[in-house]
Amino acid sequence: MATVTLDELRKEYDNGRIVAVDDLSIEVEDGEFVTVVGPSGCGKSTTLRMLAGLERPTAGRVNIGNEDVTDVHARNRDVAMVFQNYALYPHKTVAQNMGFGLRMSTDLSKDERQQRVIETAEMMGIEDLLDDKPDELSGGQKQRVALGRAIVREPDVFLFDEPLSNLDAKLRTSMRTEIQRLQADLDTTAIYVTHDQEEAMTMGDRIVILKDGELQQVGQPKEVYNNPTNEFVGGFVGSPSMNFLDVEVHDEAGRISLKGPDGFDFQLAEAETSALRRVNSGDDVRLGIRPEDVFVTDGGANAQTTTLDVLEPIGSDNYLYLDIGDDFIARVDSDIEPEPGQQIQITFDSNDVHLFDLETGESLFLDRGEEQTVTA
Repeated sequence: MATVTLDELRKEYDNGRIVAVDDLSIEVEDGEFVTVVGPSGCGKSTTLRMLAGLERPTAGRVNIGNEDVTDVHARNRDVAMVFQNYALYPHKTVAQNMGFGLRMSTDLSKDERQQRVIETAEMMGIEDLLDDKPDELSGGQKQRVALGRAIVREPDVFLFDEPLSNLDAKLRTSMRTEIQRLQADLDTTAIYVTHDQEEAMTMGDRIVILKDGELQQVGQPKEVYNNPTNEFVGGFVGSPSMNFLDVEVHDEAGRISLKGPDGFDFQLAEAETSALRRVNSGDDVRLGIRPEDVFVTDGGANAQTTTLDVLEPIGSDNYLYLDIGDDFIARVDSDIEPEPGQQIQITFDSNDVHLFDLETGESLFLDRGEEQTVTA
């Protein structure tokens, strides 16, 4: 096992006109499972390839354990990488595919290599496939072979580059669980790149979110979900996406209310007011609220009247598309079934509200464990 440190890592293409990774600094603890997520083109796969030694950084350093490996050839880094397309040799058997890396990078004897391949195949449940060729295997079996080829090397660090994206939904879920179990059993440092935020949230000890090559936030999945550092993270993490409304801050003797379109008027609780960064009465800000935090109500404080546009049943829940802002969704129990066109009242708790700066997108809330007086 080993820690992994990326120190101001940068990757440019086309003589600096394209910046794929922009001064990225991350530290992954020994034995930690970290997921890296972001939209296409955000630099997550490029980062992984630099860590593996398949791409050379334009600037910055890569450390594995106590060793600076920035200029070390990929073959001499104690890492194993699992690719999206499996990268199996079609003319070799499963056993030969799994043992190839051992033959190229270790001094193990043929018998020792064979024994390690057999033990790993048994761990992966593919011991009956060792004599088969890749074109005889299903997608799930190919992925197990690719995982086994990485495991058999007993590396300090596992790298995963969207390894499940070619599998169907059911198999993807089962393989996700399998990878987590294997990593826990082997107790090896793992970095897992994915475009699927659900995978990132469910698999990682911590989650790293990138956008345009820049680090947006690092933290435990629950922390990132509950306290996004900016509007991008709030909207990217979670399904359905966070709802957003542009509102105006009104400070009336220390009581903060948010006024928006179509009569929207929401009073912040004292705890949320004290957790706000400095804002001024009359400032325009962006309010965020997650669909699962929106409730249908019979009235009361902070109730907002709106009209149902579309009801979308998804089994255990219903999605209510509401005429308040753009694409505003409430995720409610399946027994709540208003008719399209019907006026309903909704509300949400003050401590579920997120506020973001309109220009920078940065969260206007401090860590809600801290407190700071709002100055009007």
